[in-house]
Amino acid sequence: MRRLLVTSALPYANGHIHIGHLVEYLQTDIWVRFQKLRGRRCVYICADDTHGTAIMIRARQEDLGEEELIARMKSAHVADFKAFDIEFDHYGSTNSPATRGFCGQIWAALRKGDFIEEKEVTQLYDAQAGTFLADRFVKGTCPKCKAPDQYGDSCDRCGAHYSPTDLIDPVSTLSNTAPEVRKADHLFVNIEKLHGFLDEWTQGGEHLQPEVANYLKGHFLGEPLRDWDVSRPAPYFGFEIPDSPGNYWYVWFDAPIGYIGSTAEWCEKHGERFDDWWRSPETEIHHFIGKDITYFHTLFWPAMLKAAGFSLPERVHIHGFLTVDGEKMSKSKGTFILASTYLKDLDPAYLRYYYASKLTSRMDDIDLNFDEFIAKVNADMVGNVVNLASRTARFAGRTGLSAEYPDDGGLFEKAAADGGAIAGAYEKGDYARAMRIIMAAGDRANQYVEQQAPWNLAKDPAQADRLRDVCTVGLNLFRQLAVYLAPVLPRLARQTGELLGEPIASWDQSQKPLLGTAVNKFEHLMQRVDPKRVEAMVVASRTPDEEEGPESVPFDNDAALLAEPLAAEISFDEFARVDLRVARIVAAEDVPGAKKLLRLTLGLGGENRRNVFAGIKGVYEPADLVGRLVICVANLAPRKMKFGVSEGMIVASGGGGGEVYLLSPDSGAKPGQRVH
Repeated sequence: MRRLLVTSALPYANGHIHIGHLVEYLQTDIWVRFQKLRGRRCVYICADDTHGTAIMIRARQEDLGEEELIARMKSAHVADFKAFDIEFDHYGSTNSPATRGFCGQIWAALRKGDFIEEKEVTQLYDAQAGTFLADRFVKGTCPKCKAPDQYGDSCDRCGAHYSPTDLIDPVSTLSNTAPEVRKADHLFVNIEKLHGFLDEWTQGGEHLQPEVANYLKGHFLGEPLRDWDVSRPAPYFGFEIPDSPGNYWYVWFDAPIGYIGSTAEWCEKHGERFDDWWRSPETEIHHFIGKDITYFHTLFWPAMLKAAGFSLPERVHIHGFLTVDGEKMSKSKGTFILASTYLKDLDPAYLRYYYASKLTSRMDDIDLNFDEFIAKVNADMVGNVVNLASRTARFAGRTGLSAEYPDDGGLFEKAAADGGAIAGAYEKGDYARAMRIIMAAGDRANQYVEQQAPWNLAKDPAQADRLRDVCTVGLNLFRQLAVYLAPVLPRLARQTGELLGEPIASWDQSQKPLLGTAVNKFEHLMQRVDPKRVEAMVVASRTPDEEEGPESVPFDNDAALLAEPLAAEISFDEFARVDLRVARIVAAEDVPGAKKLLRLTLGLGGENRRNVFAGIKGVYEPADLVGRLVICVANLAPRKMKFGVSEGMIVASGGGGGEVYLLSPDSGAKPGQRVH
C-alpha cells in the first residue's frame, strides 16, 4: 500500500486564519482526502508556528505570557480549520518537547558535519521597542529594483533576497522609527557545502514544479549559496541553543522541524514507528506551501534533512497567492476576510468548491471574484449537482431503487470511465480540470432527467416502474458525482451516504451502481449563494486603516452621555450635513464580551445593508427589535472597534439613569427615505 506523509506550512501564531491562508489548507485537505478515498495510507500533519519576535511583541502588547498567547491562537486556528472541514490527523505546536528534541538532533548533526560557523553581523535594532528586528518587522526600498515598501528579506516585485541592512531607508514596523545598526555574533549554516546535492535534488526527478526548479537554478544555484543565519540573541521567544547560551534558534530553523516533532507525537499516540515515516524509502513525504516560502523549503530544509539523515520530500507542491477581485486583499475594501467572518454568512462548501475550480498544478495566483463566486457555485453546485438529486430523490423515496440497473444510454459507463482522468487530475493537483470533467458528467445526467421528466411520470400510476428506473439512473449518476467530489465536498458526500443508505468511503463506489435499496427522506443539500450575504461579509470585513480601535461606540456609556446638558447651537448648514435615513432592523444579536452593545443589521432600501453597534443591551431584547423601523445617521464615517466596524448610528433619546428610547417613524415610512 502506498504510504504518504503530508504537511501544510505551519500557520503563524501571531494572527487568525483568513481566506488567503485557506487556499493552502483546503488544497492540502482535498489532496489528502482523495488519497484516503483511493485506499492509500495517508497521514496529514500540521502545527502552529509559535516562536519569534512577533509572538514576543504581541504577547507584550496584550499583557499576556507567550505561552498563553499561543495557546489561545492555537484554539482559534483549530476551530476555524474544523469549521471548513479541514481534517488533520495530528495538529501540534512547534513549542513542544518533541520539536525541541529534534532541533537538538539536527543541530548536533550540523555541528558534527562542520556546517556551523560563527560570524559577527550587523543587525537592525529598534531602540524604542527594545528588540532586534526580524526580517518581517522591517520595511524599506528594495536595494535591487528600488521598489518601495518591501520587507527586510525579499522583494515582492523583483524576487530578490537580501539582508534587512541592505534596505534603503529602512523603517521598523513596530514603532515606525528608523532602526539602529548594531553588531552581534550569530551562528550560520554553510549550505554551500551541499550545493551539489541541492542542484541534483532540485533539478532532477519531479520533486518540484518545472517553473520552481528553473527559478532556483536562475536565482540561487548558479552561484555560491550564501550562509544561512540561524540564531537570534536574547530577548527572543523560542528554544535556546544548548551550546550557545544567550542565543536562540531562529524561527525558520525550528518551524519546519515542527513537521518532524508533530509526526513523532502522532506516532507515539498511535503506536507507530517514527523511522517508518521520516527514515524510510517506503514513505513519500509531500509538503504543500505558498510560493513566498519557496526559498526555505527547497534549499535550507532539504539541506538540513540531508545533513541529519532524514528522508527528503518526494514533492514540494507550491501554490500562488490569492487576490480578491483582481487585487491584493484589503482591509479598507473589506476583502481581507477572516475565516471566522466568512463563516457568519456563507457555507464553507462554497469556498471549498470555488478554490478547487481554480487550483491547478502550476504556481499561478488565483483570484476570488465575488460575481464569479456566486455564479459558479449556484450554477455548478446547486443548479447542476444538487439539482440532480432534488429532481429524483423525492420520488425515489416512494419507489426505492430498481433491482437491476436500467438502460441509460451509456451515461453511467461514461462517467465511470471518466474516473481515471479525474483521479489523475487530483493526483497532480489539477483540481480545476477534475471539476470540469465532473461538471460535464453532471450536465449529461441533468439532460437525461430533463428528457425523462420524472415529475410527469409521477402523475401516472401506470408509469410507476418507469419512474423507479428513471430515479435509479438519476440518483446513481448523482452518487457518482458525490464520490468524485468527496475530497472537495465531504459534507455532501456524507449527506449522500445518509440519503442512499450507504456511506461514501471508497473511490470504487463510482464504478458500480447502487441497486435494490430504499431511499431515505430527501433533505436540502445546499442552498444558493445569497449575494446579500456576500455583501454582508465584505461589509463586516471593512475597516479603516488603523489596526485597532476603541472598544466602545457612541451610546455604549449611555448614562454619561444622556446626562449631559444640551449642546451649543450649530448652524443650519452644519445640521444639514447629517444624513438621517429611515432604516429597518433586519437582524439583531448580542455582542459577546460587550456590556451594553447589540449588533444590528439595518436595511436602508434595496440591498443597502449596514452593520451598526448600539448601546441598548438590557433595554431591548434582540428578538423584539427585528422588523422595527428606526432612524439612522447614514453618513457617519465607519468606526473600527474591538468587536467589529460600526457603519452608522441609530438615534435614541433618554434621561438620566441609563434610560434609552429608540426614535421610530410611523409605520408607513420606507427604508432609505431621508428624514427632513
